[in-house]
Amino acid sequence: MSPAPEQPAWVVLGRISGLYGVQGMVKVFSYTENRDGILDYAPWYLGAEHRPVAVLDGRLQGAGVVALLEGVRDRDQARLLIGQEIAVPAQALPALEEGEYYWSQLLGLAVENREGQRLGEAAGFLETGANDVLLVRDAAGREHLIPWSDGAILAVERAQGRILVDWQADW
Repeated sequence: MSPAPEQPAWVVLGRISGLYGVQGMVKVFSYTENRDGILDYAPWYLGAEHRPVAVLDGRLQGAGVVALLEGVRDRDQARLLIGQEIAVPAQALPALEEGEYYWSQLLGLAVENREGQRLGEAAGFLETGANDVLLVRDAAGREHLIPWSDGAILAVERAQGRILVDWQADW
């Protein structure tokens, strides 16, 4: 069994996805549960180098979020930010109740079924509306989708580095 992964120093909350208007505002694709929840964190840390940037203004706009960032005064400057991830230090996230997890805490955990068969590792999560879905990648690189529900997810054992599921490899 692999040990539980370390809590990451940075947690990615979204990415710059486009331009909005002519004054340098950017469109943001937010990974937070409430789309505008990303605006609760300041500063944002952009790109691989985690460059801090103050958020001067932000709001929901349609189905997404738009923001005005310090030092970005026009569309040309904003265009240079498209595709950059928005991260915050892990310690900036609120504490969770017992039995709750941030997705980033579960990535890399082994996924095993009731029979002790290793199905792969937790490689990601998808939001489908009805329930979240665990993306499991096996040793051959194949991906399996397991609903994150009480019937399929039996236990999260971070100390043992695994997620136990009621799921078969051939499903």
